[in-house]
Amino acid sequence: MKLGYSLTSEEHPPHELTANAARAEAAGMSFAFISDHYHPWTDVQGHAPFVWSVIGAIASGTSRLRLGTGVTCPLIRTHPAVIAQAAATSACLMPGRFFLGVGTGENLNEHVTGSRWPAPDERLEMLEEALEVLRLLWQGDVQSHEGKHYRVDHARIYDLPEQPLEVAVAAANPGAAALAARLGDAMVSTAPDSVLVDAYGAAGGDGPVYGQLTVCWADSESEARRTALRVWPNAGIPGRSGQELPLPEDFQSLSQLVTEEQIAEQIVCGPDPDLWRSRIEEFTGAGFTHVYLHQVGRDQEGFFRFFERELRPRLRGSLAA
Repeated sequence: MKLGYSLTSEEHPPHELTANAARAEAAGMSFAFISDHYHPWTDVQGHAPFVWSVIGAIASGTSRLRLGTGVTCPLIRTHPAVIAQAAATSACLMPGRFFLGVGTGENLNEHVTGSRWPAPDERLEMLEEALEVLRLLWQGDVQSHEGKHYRVDHARIYDLPEQPLEVAVAAANPGAAALAARLGDAMVSTAPDSVLVDAYGAAGGDGPVYGQLTVCWADSESEARRTALRVWPNAGIPGRSGQELPLPEDFQSLSQLVTEEQIAEQIVCGPDPDLWRSRIEEFTGAGFTHVYLHQVGRDQEGFFRFFERELRPRLRGSLAA
């Protein structure tokens, strides 16, 4: 099992994201995901920098850390031909260290150009075609594509990495897991769901399986729960709201119904390393090969010290080099 870090663009400005990536590398984490948002979930979170600019800064500020977008939606806000170029440039800046995470996105970020927000099945269909466009353009030379959702007219990406770009596909249901197996090189999810891992494997997937675990370290559990509820209440909003609501104020309104108890069920809160270990082991027990930690709140340095001094020693026997 490999441990990584979540660079949460919704909570941190660009210079802090760059510094946090370097700190994660220094702490011994082998990889990180960086979120690709136009809006934060709530105004309290307060940030949403342009991810491709931040990736360039991280490329200069790190030397070993593998980095992926967690995740990019190449469907509506940004045409897949543009994502293909952005990802190729990022991979040139981070040889052997950059991978592209993709998913079907959220209305929160994709409505900003005034485009229609499609139904879930259509978004999955669009993602499949978008992945075809990405792979086509990464072949080099002049390429064209005429599909149901996208058109590419004699486009060529001139700067391509020496190694083929890896694509990790986000999956929240077995259909998306099967698509990840067919068209991706890895799968990403946010819950320790063995059904997804089994569906990925049954469809022929044999790459890494990444799981995100949201956590909030603080000196006490009560302090961590308060921070988690204030900063990341969207973790307690159930159902499809996360994909369908268009504005941060909508999430802020719904979050008034979320309690500390509900947040504590979704987010690991407090300084107990054994609790953290047990939640990480839920992912590894479900078949995940990589787990990355999203520390909620401003105290990233406290989290890193806790990771280095208390959590990592308890996981030493299960961590891969």
